[in-house]
Amino acid sequence: MAQLIDGKAIAARVRAEVKAEVEKLQAERGFVPGLAVVRVGEDPASKVYVTGKKKAAAEVGFNSWEHHVDASITQDELLALVGRLNDDPAVHGILVQLPLPKHIDAERVISAVKPEKDVDGFHPTNAGKLSLGKPGLVPCTPWGVMRMLEEVGVSPEGKRAVVVGRSNIVGKPMALMLLQANATVTVCHRKSDLPFEVGMADILVAAVGVPELIKGEWIKPGAVVIDVGMNRMPDGKLKGDVEFAAAKDRASFITPVPGGVGPMTIAMLMRNTLKAAKGE
Repeated sequence: MAQLIDGKAIAARVRAEVKAEVEKLQAERGFVPGLAVVRVGEDPASKVYVTGKKKAAAEVGFNSWEHHVDASITQDELLALVGRLNDDPAVHGILVQLPLPKHIDAERVISAVKPEKDVDGFHPTNAGKLSLGKPGLVPCTPWGVMRMLEEVGVSPEGKRAVVVGRSNIVGKPMALMLLQANATVTVCHRKSDLPFEVGMADILVAAVGVPELIKGEWIKPGAVVIDVGMNRMPDGKLKGDVEFAAAKDRASFITPVPGGVGPMTIAMLMRNTLKAAKGE
């Protein structure tokens, strides 16, 4: 029976660490990190996410601002808003909440954020730094996964890690972080032989967005299972990408959905904003 990895508890520890550093910054240097969140339109999930981010920012002692604009905003107007935030010395981190309306080129907007204020870690410059193993702001979800592994005493070094999913937000940066931690990494996608590849994993990270795609019987006994999936079912409940009930009987550690990776993403966003404020 697997031990649950409590993302809520780990995230609370991360926020407490950030809060302590913010208090020290304020006392020693007299300034407070500032986070600006841009939300476009009335996407219900985006509203929930932004509310959670604002709450976490308040908890750790950041200044934070939500710039909520109508879905009809033009791309040029949105780029102008990003430009103003880039130039504002009180703003150390900028987050443009995705998804954006279809008439707006999300990649262009993300690329308009100054790399040193890109607390989502999505800017091409930061993606390049991660690929090269250079310091920079990194995507929050995979960084949160690395912290979770550290918290439960699992070192990726020498282990076989399998990442299911190759998105720019989770899959690819996750693979790079595990590789930098000296794991042997396989990235899987729809053309992969999933039962075989998953069965080889000492560390499995599922980030594909398909409910219970990964069957419990595929899990290698004793594997560590990190489920990034957050799939809203017709009954309103959330399910992960892994068949949890069966997988927990084979894994050594497993993340629940909800309460696993989700809270870590916002906690690491706070960590990234502090990092940006300190110019690290």
